Amino acid sequence: MQTTRLTLICHARTVAQKLACFPTNEPVENPLAASDLLADRYATASRILCGPELRTQQTAAWFGANAQIDEALRDCDWGRWHGRSIKDLQHKEGEALQAWLADPSAAPHGGESVVEVSERVAKWLDELKATPGHIVAVTHPYIVRAALMQVVQGAAFNAIDVEPLAAVELRFNGIWRLRLPGIDLEERF
Repeated sequence: MQTTRLTLICHARTVAQKLACFPTNEPVENPLAASDLLADRYATASRILCGPELRTQQTAAWFGANAQIDEALRDCDWGRWHGRSIKDLQHKEGEALQAWLADPSAAPHGGESVVEVSERVAKWLDELKATPGHIVAVTHPYIVRAALMQVVQGAAFNAIDVEPLAAVELRFNGIWRLRLPGIDLEERF
């Protein structure tokens, strides 16, 4: 049996992320900053995939010129919350925001719920099982989270490999959160 290796990469930072806003189809902050740094990082990948949004396409271009758009990697449909700030929602739609955070099946914004995104990602992961080789997928934080939840559900302890010198960051701000640090391009340039 041949192995499928999947590397999930979150798109580069956008202005919406810096402002704590739900995304639109915005570009990455500095579209050329990492192109030389990352160009050869996944040169041996058999396929590079990305979501259809501008920010994922721009990031994927740093890893290879021939990224294929895969609709399963699209961001969550945020409905009427597209472009709105968390602060604004806390002020104007606090109950709806809390319902969304507390209930994975809730979609008070009129878009996709966490459950719907998770089902989409689970189906995509199932389809990848029959694709041997190394696949690099550039997508969104929500899609990376959904994929991680699919991998660790049920038998989480035995589904996690920790390699030498691996670093896992956990933060507590009312709940424990796993943080997967990326490359901060502003610090490097």
